[in-house]
Amino acid sequence: MKEDKQLLVLTHLSQLLDFVTGIGGFIVPLVLWLTKKDEIINMDAHGKAIINFRISMFIYILICIPLILLLGLGVLGLIAIGIFYLIFPITNAIKASNGEEPNYPFSINIIK
Repeated sequence: MKEDKQLLVLTHLSQLLDFVTGIGGFIVPLVLWLTKKDEIINMDAHGKAIINFRISMFIYILICIPLILLLGLGVLGLIAIGIFYLIFPITNAIKASNGEEPNYPFSINIIK
């Protein structure tokens, strides 16, 4: 196994592809994690954190959709999720470049 902080950073930042492609922000980190988790130090932990975050945010989006009909609360939830999608990948990319563990608040640990 080797250390590759740049690839860890790229894995976190690749989530931002959602703003360009729509779904690339899930597929690219998933492929990087699955192909490199046994080759790169800490890739398994970072990949799991990213995938758990992405699945959790998808669940929260599904919860927000019916809440749109309830006084527009779902709209506020979707705005918050959009902000999370932008901020957390960037902060965790910085953490990865510093050799720190990833931390995605509001994530459900689905993949352990």
